Amino acid sequence: MMELSAVDLLKVVPFQAGQVKLLSHKCSGELIMELESLSLYAPRPVMADRSIFASFLSALDSTTLRGFVSTALAAVLVLSTTTTFAQAKEQPIPRIVKKDGRYALFVDDAPYFILGAQVNNSSGWPEMLPKVWPAIEFMHANTVEIPVYWEQFEPRPGRFDYSVVDTLLAQAREHQLHLVLLWFATWKNGSQHYMPEWMKLDPERYAHVIDEQGRALDSPSPFAAASLEEDTRAFAALMSHLKTADPQRTVLMVQVENEPGTGGNMRDHSPIAQKLFDGPVPADVLKAMHVQMSGPSPNWKEAFGPDAEVCFHNWAVAKYIGQVAAAGKAAYPLPLYVNAAPGTQRGAALRDPARPGGTASYKDGGPSGNIIPIWKVAAPALDMISPDDYATDATGYVKMLDVYQRDDNPLFVPETGGSPRFFFFALGHQTIGWSPFGMDFTRIHTIPDAARPGDEVLPPWARTGTKEFVAPFAPAYQLIHPMAREIARLNFEGKLQAVAEEQDKVTQTLSFGAWDAVVSYGVWSRYGHPTGNPQPMGGALVAQLKDNQFLVAGFHCRVDFQTITPDKHRQFLRVEEGIYENGSFKFVRLLNGDQTDGGLDFSSEPLVLRVSVATY
Repeated sequence: MMELSAVDLLKVVPFQAGQVKLLSHKCSGELIMELESLSLYAPRPVMADRSIFASFLSALDSTTLRGFVSTALAAVLVLSTTTTFAQAKEQPIPRIVKKDGRYALFVDDAPYFILGAQVNNSSGWPEMLPKVWPAIEFMHANTVEIPVYWEQFEPRPGRFDYSVVDTLLAQAREHQLHLVLLWFATWKNGSQHYMPEWMKLDPERYAHVIDEQGRALDSPSPFAAASLEEDTRAFAALMSHLKTADPQRTVLMVQVENEPGTGGNMRDHSPIAQKLFDGPVPADVLKAMHVQMSGPSPNWKEAFGPDAEVCFHNWAVAKYIGQVAAAGKAAYPLPLYVNAAPGTQRGAALRDPARPGGTASYKDGGPSGNIIPIWKVAAPALDMISPDDYATDATGYVKMLDVYQRDDNPLFVPETGGSPRFFFFALGHQTIGWSPFGMDFTRIHTIPDAARPGDEVLPPWARTGTKEFVAPFAPAYQLIHPMAREIARLNFEGKLQAVAEEQDKVTQTLSFGAWDAVVSYGVWSRYGHPTGNPQPMGGALVAQLKDNQFLVAGFHCRVDFQTITPDKHRQFLRVEEGIYENGSFKFVRLLNGDQTDGGLDFSSEPLVLRVSVATY
């Protein structure tokens, strides 16, 4: 049997674009392999003597030849990918921009709104992608949040496998989608389950959190220097590869780790952790948390009292992740963020803002709203601290948005569940993007009704991966997708407001200078009074285009306008129904008479109106 060299593998002759032929004189020409319409292109290699290559192939038995063909085809794919990168026009790097206290994600030098869809945790493998893209298309998303698994990316120390990342890039471009990559590495939901196997097998070197009884927990220690070194190196390699492999800027942002923290234990009690806990609090942390101390260099207990362990562990985790993020950003300065787990807000000292009274169950070390300032000073390379908002009630959902919408923190909701109408709450808080979780078709087997518990007892991830789960989010995305750029611009300029229906709240008022937009729910006749929908389901957005002109869209509601001028009344000058094409409003028809006399009604179908008003 003959050994195959790298040079041999490159002796693949592309005869024309979209066609690659591998030639052999074996078996009287029977083994001539023609690969049609693969959309591959590789530069023609320099061959001193093509007959040498033919002789080389003819010396192989059929089994070896098939193996060679497979490997050679992989080489063609690599060459094709490399050539594509080299030929692609380099676009501006996405960035977060702040103006007049508002934020936007700029893509191609203009505001971009992430209509996101996060896939299930194990749906980022190439064989699963055929069940991902149809769900994204069905949902009308423009951006897919998808994991990159450290265990796949670095199967051996220092050996990085870029194949899955390159597959994600290629297929996302094919489907005209952007990506937000999720770096599942040291932390995934508070545990180290996505570390490579060679790290998991060496827990002495890649240490776990130690509890008060000296027991190792299923959570990585933020003081494990070896883990930090490996994660930093691997993440920098990923970002360096993206810089080279993605001049098109298919990837818009990267999430660093996933829901970090430690469940069931407030902090690490290892010797190194205890020494630091008993030592002085860094000066920048004291300043960020506005701690005034009479004496110099207080320790954590002296500075923070009952909140000491919470603040300490957050500082430790933030410092670790901050170093990983800084290494990645030095390689390629894409926007980076960390996400806060749904339970991050709960604790004995730091209560859940959505649940006054709180509970002592707490995933500590994740960026709860109360200690965001610690994250800002310990991890300055992160552009955002972002909430995974799974609150099921409107009050709790909005409260979480309030906590993370800050002057020093752009609001982005990278994971969410609950009612699809909550999209309008997030939009009204000027979020740069919103992404429900579990948006794929990877669960093809449904649980029989007789064996299925009620949805109310199932966690969100137990109901994901089906068309039935994805479908409720599609109408809002279908509405927004054609005008997403316009929505992003209006939001960034402070011209857009949005609301969603709340229990026992049948009207909401949005103020636009001389005009108020009144959103009502459950109006069942032309001049009827609002009574609310049978269950909250409505939502609306209103944006001011000119002094007396508005863009209006929504579901299950009525929108009307009132002038704030005394003794004056509203009249509709022109109500235009339209659609957005290539970012511009395209007129379809004028609405009048029955369609406008009582106000502007929105049902379950996407509807976009451009409304001009005046007084009499």
